Amino acid sequence: MESLLSKFTCLHCLLLLLLNATHCFSYVQTQAQTLCHSDEHSFLLQFKESFTIDKSASGSPFAYPKVASWAREGDQNQSNCCSWDGVKCHAESGRVIGLDLKSSCLYGSINSNSTLFRLVHLQMLDLSDNNFNSSEIPSRLGHDLSSLSYLNLSLSAFSGQIPSEISKLSKLSTLDLSQNNGLELRKSNMRILVQNLTNIKQLHLSDVGIYSTVPDIWVNASSLTSLHLSYCGLYGEFPVGIFHLPNLEKLSLYSNTKLNGQFLVPDSLSCFGKLTKLNYLGLSDNNLQGNFPRFVANLTQLAFLYLSNNSLTGEIPKSLFHLRNLERLNLASNDLQGEFPKSLFHLRNLELLGLSGNNLSGVVEFDEFSNLKKLKALGLSGNRLSVRVKSGSSATLPKFEILKLAEYNLTEFPEFLKNQYELGALSLYSNNIHGQIPKWLWNATRETLVNLNLGSNFLTGFEENPITLPWKNLQLFHLSNNQLQGSLPIPSQSITIYLVNDNNYSGEVSPLFCNLNYLQVLDLSNNNLSGMLPQCLGKSSSLEILHLMFNSFHGDIPPFCANKNSLKFVGLGYNQL
Repeated sequence: MESLLSKFTCLHCLLLLLLNATHCFSYVQTQAQTLCHSDEHSFLLQFKESFTIDKSASGSPFAYPKVASWAREGDQNQSNCCSWDGVKCHAESGRVIGLDLKSSCLYGSINSNSTLFRLVHLQMLDLSDNNFNSSEIPSRLGHDLSSLSYLNLSLSAFSGQIPSEISKLSKLSTLDLSQNNGLELRKSNMRILVQNLTNIKQLHLSDVGIYSTVPDIWVNASSLTSLHLSYCGLYGEFPVGIFHLPNLEKLSLYSNTKLNGQFLVPDSLSCFGKLTKLNYLGLSDNNLQGNFPRFVANLTQLAFLYLSNNSLTGEIPKSLFHLRNLERLNLASNDLQGEFPKSLFHLRNLELLGLSGNNLSGVVEFDEFSNLKKLKALGLSGNRLSVRVKSGSSATLPKFEILKLAEYNLTEFPEFLKNQYELGALSLYSNNIHGQIPKWLWNATRETLVNLNLGSNFLTGFEENPITLPWKNLQLFHLSNNQLQGSLPIPSQSITIYLVNDNNYSGEVSPLFCNLNYLQVLDLSNNNLSGMLPQCLGKSSSLEILHLMFNSFHGDIPPFCANKNSLKFVGLGYNQL
């Protein structure tokens, strides 16, 4: 009996396995055989043929023409449009439900008779990072593609008014129309948009010209998780009620310079505690006034906080540094006062710290930055701080990519720079550094340095004075207002801005300066330079600003007017030309 039961059990298991295997095989077979409908196959090809492929139409380094592989019926391996790059079909119906053509090098326009609007089952449409040649967004988008839940038309050179019909896409959870400088949105249309898109979670309209106050209706958009309204020309009082939105995670309002707001909120007011999910808050480049917003300390999930270029006053509250998730903190260019907050050294996840351009005071023990192992960018310039850098210190400082220590009365190059092999931008502007630029600074930063600002010091030159500058990728060379002597060092091909005015350089200007294809600003004024100017300077196609005043140049002026060029300013006075 036991053996019979055992055999039955094994047989039962085998049957189950076979049934499951058959089911899995059937499912895989169904997936593999999903074919698109012939009408949608034709619609897609007609949509493809309405554009030209132009690699300059997309800015992404990973851009490629996805539609290039689309083929007509009958072409081997490509007749099923559900297998085409960027096309997604429903597994059972075979209808096209997704079209992802971002960064596809498309150039042209979408007309009202485009076959795109015949793909009525579309749920996701991404046409971002293409060039639609300043055409308008067709109103048919809102009429015919009513199933859309995701629409991304960002960075695609659309212009004109955003059609009110977009508000009919009631299923939208993501709408991204950002970075289309020619687009505009009337206040009335914005109100309709917010009112009708009741499921919207991500609304990105940065760089869209709105030019109005922020309607109070925004405070009812309870489903919003991400709101980007930077560079929109907003003005008036910012509605505090937006801070009550229960699901908001990202808020970006950069560069709305006429947008006003007061952060004079009583600590007892607990409404801001509702923003427990917020991890990104960007309010830079506005007109925010008052003391530092204390409610920020309640945003326990905050990772990115940008409040730079406002008019915030008072001290930075110590409670801010309980936000242990902070990765980027930019408070630069305000009027914050008080002692340098040493409690920030407890923020072990910080990657960026921007405090430049405030009124902070006290002593900064630079060795303490060794506690912030992840720190890549540090800006402390333009305060009333003094920095104490211990020579010969064994502290292991973070590997900086950006370091700004201007106006700190430093008398020499800090020794810790010898080990900064990842440094891309260094500003020691307006210190009290004397003598030569040491060779060890070149060796450490030869491959990485892009921006160098050592202006307004007492530098006399370079150790082992080089004929050419040692930095291979340098774009900004700012050594104005020093005591530099000798001949002008030749920069690398990457240079865009070369400022050495108010020094003691002598000799002639080398014709090699004519070969710098990206040079936009050249300021050699107020030196002891002489000789004849290279005539090839008049043929530069990139130069915009040329300052040569207060030298001893003689001879003929280069033929600036004879050639097509990009010059906007030429200063030649106080020479013998």
